[in-house]
Amino acid sequence: MNYFLVYLLIEVLVSVNISSQIGAFATFLEIVFSAIVGFMLLGNFRNTLAESLKAMQNRTISIQEFQKLNAFTLLGALLLIVPGFFSDIVGLFLQFSFFATMFARKILHVKDNIDIDDIQNKNNTKEDNEIIDVEVIDDRTKR
Repeated sequence: MNYFLVYLLIEVLVSVNISSQIGAFATFLEIVFSAIVGFMLLGNFRNTLAESLKAMQNRTISIQEFQKLNAFTLLGALLLIVPGFFSDIVGLFLQFSFFATMFARKILHVKDNIDIDDIQNKNNTKEDNEIIDVEVIDDRTKR
């Protein structure tokens, strides 16, 4: 809830300052233009998703990169549809992977380079520490 209130405050401050500089008609045109761009990005999203899925199947990108590319593209398109200058600026930046990665690291505290093999190796070493190696010697001799 606190993040939403901070976002709302920043959105109002930025929108009022920019709209007072450019005027009401230009503000209206910007809102309509950014919404059209956002809807176009949403319409093109299935093509982008299909290309990313093919790249992941070809192992040119990892699962984490696949998730980041698609999640931030979708979030950026939705922010472009929402009226307001601050949301348009953030939505535009999220369309570029450099800014999306920076956003994930700083704001969402997402760590990069998490590999599934590393997680599995950590789990294996934990399980290996709990195993007791025992050798059984049979004393009975065959008669």
